[in-house]
Amino acid sequence: MNTLYPIFLKTEQLQWLIVGGGNVALEKLSFLYKSSPQARVRLVAKEIRPEIVALAVDHPLELIEAAYALTYLEGVDLVIATTDDPDLNCQIHVACRERHILANVADTPASCDFYLGGIVTKGDLKIAISTNGKSPTLAKRLRELFETIFPDDTQELLDNMKLYRKTLRGSFEEKVKKMNELTKQLIHHNKP
Repeated sequence: MNTLYPIFLKTEQLQWLIVGGGNVALEKLSFLYKSSPQARVRLVAKEIRPEIVALAVDHPLELIEAAYALTYLEGVDLVIATTDDPDLNCQIHVACRERHILANVADTPASCDFYLGGIVTKGDLKIAISTNGKSPTLAKRLRELFETIFPDDTQELLDNMKLYRKTLRGSFEEKVKKMNELTKQLIHHNKP
């Protein structure tokens, strides 16, 4: 049973730390910036891939070429450990747990307080997909499927729904009922 509770974070208001500068760090960072280009990230690693350095040009990314130390956890809200040293990743997870900092240890679901699931974005519509850490590949394929299902003009629909909602009068319950009727028609209209 998947007991995860999906939330949408205002990443630009949080301080992220990524420990590691290799391929996995690049993947996690690219994924984060694709969905949240203004996420504030500090990355600490002895060696940092050039592709990561390039991301710092367009994003609020602080790069620190150094070995990880506990002091880098100060002022941090979320940590992603991506080193190829399992012992170090475990130490990072334990240190985060002691400080009540949420951590994700790449490819180690038991050491994750959160997962970076698949995300579909069409304008202001965002859908998160999780397989409870069991199959990131399936989450990726589902993301690709949903990206083809939702039309490119989804933002126009959302904008129109907002305008319509503003015209509604009556109690909260009456407004919800009217919105439910309208969106029900949209769903049934698009069924084959």
